Amino acid sequence: MMKIRILFYLIGLFLMGFGVTLTIKADLGAGAWDALNVGLSNKIGLTVGSWVIIIGIILMFLNAFIVNGKPKLLALVTILLIGFSVDFWLLVVLGNIQYELLIHKVFSLIGGIVFISIGVAMYLQTKFPANPIDQLMISLHERFHLNFMLSKTIGEVCALILAFFFQGPIGLGTIIITFLIGPIIQYINIPVSKRYEMLLKR
Repeated sequence: MMKIRILFYLIGLFLMGFGVTLTIKADLGAGAWDALNVGLSNKIGLTVGSWVIIIGIILMFLNAFIVNGKPKLLALVTILLIGFSVDFWLLVVLGNIQYELLIHKVFSLIGGIVFISIGVAMYLQTKFPANPIDQLMISLHERFHLNFMLSKTIGEVCALILAFFFQGPIGLGTIIITFLIGPIIQYINIPVSKRYEMLLKR
């Protein structure tokens, strides 16, 4: 049972990092949070993965404030794994990849959205500490009784505003991700949850 949880957790985060990298490489506009991290990386320095970690820590305390609770310090493990995953895919595996054709960029964007959604749906099943960005969705859901789709969209819009100020890679892809990622995660979560429960019962 624990092996299944850990496997879903690690694979989910790994797929999420891959999806983030695909959306950045598509060069059509990254997701709001990723555009913010790329903008901060370009403006201030450090790697994109490093900013994933820094922003994650800030959100960890913000989430605690929203629900009037204590920061979930174990979320640091999730933050570090996602930051490492993003830098691994972005700098090591796909570092030299540049898409020239629009069709390739579109497929990269779509693939990125799908992989992010699958990754999020997978690792959230495990009940291990959530990525603070996803925890923000959960915190808004718990505090204000919003559905996951609306909660996720609110977080994405806030990140989009910040990404604009830091001149992150905002484009049509950003708008698509901002308004589609929530509904897609909610849709994919159903079959992923069923598969996870089946594996636990074996």
